[in-house]
Amino acid sequence: MVQKDGLYVVMGLLDADSIAYAIGQEIIRWGGQVVYTVQSDRLKRIFFDRSDKLTAEEKAALRIEFCDVTKEVEVRDLFERLGPICGVVHSIAFANPKTCLGEDIFTNAVDDIKNAFHISCASLATVAHYALPQMKSGGSILALTFESRKAFPFYNWMGVNKAALEALVRALARQYGRLLVRVNAISAGPLLTRAAKAIPHHAHLARTWRKLAPLPWDVLEDQTEVANAAAFLLGKLSTKITGQILYVDGGASIVGGDLLPQERPQDEDELAELVEHGGLSLSGD
Repeated sequence: MVQKDGLYVVMGLLDADSIAYAIGQEIIRWGGQVVYTVQSDRLKRIFFDRSDKLTAEEKAALRIEFCDVTKEVEVRDLFERLGPICGVVHSIAFANPKTCLGEDIFTNAVDDIKNAFHISCASLATVAHYALPQMKSGGSILALTFESRKAFPFYNWMGVNKAALEALVRALARQYGRLLVRVNAISAGPLLTRAAKAIPHHAHLARTWRKLAPLPWDVLEDQTEVANAAAFLLGKLSTKITGQILYVDGGASIVGGDLLPQERPQDEDELAELVEHGGLSLSGD
């Protein structure tokens, strides 16, 4: 999977419930080293330091740097300071929920739209530009996206930005392939993180997934599945994969219309009954 003792930069840590944290821990589990980035010391104190999911010792063991991706000089200085790296995870997105998300996609808050695009999409190009010199033997850049081929209620301008982000992934993959740097994205199903809670009616997306996903989707536990896929795309088992959007969403992205009642994932009791009566094999036979 990831390169043993190789250094990976995971950008966008907010707290211990964030996707960035889960990905970083999976990298460490496979023997890699991780530097997390947080936008600012203030945000770290507000969110990460107050998180009760980790002990004080566990928090202190993490290597954390500060980097505001809207400030080019901070991105440049970060990668110059870190030196050689094997990969980067861009787990960063923001849109003002009062203007860019909600019931109506129209807003005259143009500055908020520009800011959301800068953070959620354009910053990936800045990160890639300054990370590139530190990946002299090639490497992997990974972004986090959300199903952008469909319009979901309330998601509005963030959906637009995710579509732009996916286009940027393809453009960067084309440009940097000659340097053996791969650029991909994971399109994850809805996950209950602090950032997600800022999306109006986020619970609606969870309910939507229950109607769409052929495989059960857990908005809490399936961060692990996203982290597993991230480790794959960052590592040596995916050296010929670039410019791709990998859907880790329980299959919701391939379903047309809602699942029929008989197609919906079974709960644990129903699964146990199926296995007991020979209707389902869990052994791989």
